[in-house]
Amino acid sequence: MLKISNLNVYYGAIHALKNVSLEVNDGELVTLIGANGAGKTTTLHSISGLIKANSGTIELDGNDLQKTPANKIINLGLAHVPEGRHVFSQMTVLENLYMGAFIMNDKAKINENIEKVYAHFPRLKERSKQLAGTLSGGEQQMLATGRALMTNPKMLLMDEPSMGLSPILVGEIFSIIKELHDDGITILLVEQNAKAALSIADRAYVLETGGISMSGVASELLEDERVKKAYLGA
Repeated sequence: MLKISNLNVYYGAIHALKNVSLEVNDGELVTLIGANGAGKTTTLHSISGLIKANSGTIELDGNDLQKTPANKIINLGLAHVPEGRHVFSQMTVLENLYMGAFIMNDKAKINENIEKVYAHFPRLKERSKQLAGTLSGGEQQMLATGRALMTNPKMLLMDEPSMGLSPILVGEIFSIIKELHDDGITILLVEQNAKAALSIADRAYVLETGGISMSGVASELLEDERVKKAYLGA
């Protein structure tokens, strides 16, 4: 579904991504792990068009995303749940969900999607009239994810969904990610919590200082001594 080949991104003189190549097949949950500053968020921003790569190719179902404006990429079935949630704090939960459906004109379908989101996140239904800025961190992560689901995406990019959450909420968020994957959504997950990410992913890539250093079956990388030493505190 997603194919990235030899991607290079520079921030001025800083070479942020160095010939990054990775693939995500239809129906897979693939995780991209690495330390702070490794280039994980830059990779996701390049895919969703928030930044333009200096060279390399990004294809989604054969569509060249490098030549597609960011506001059109969502029409191709790609949705991005950004790091830090970025909910509309002065709008209600329900209004945030409507914002996620801005490309849709079918009101019945929009309402149907809202009910699907509420089925995944019952807490959002309970707080539908509450201002998003007053939600807890975990609830805001649920809302950011629900907002992304409003367009019926084929593929979901998720950037650090567990950041800043308590261990109990981290477990809840990862259960939801697995549930979405089980429902057939293809997911590329960027996550610092390597153990949790590798535990639910099909495959994984390790990003170090802008380049892919390792890749393979997630369960095997979870047992790899180099990964344990660098990312799992072993």
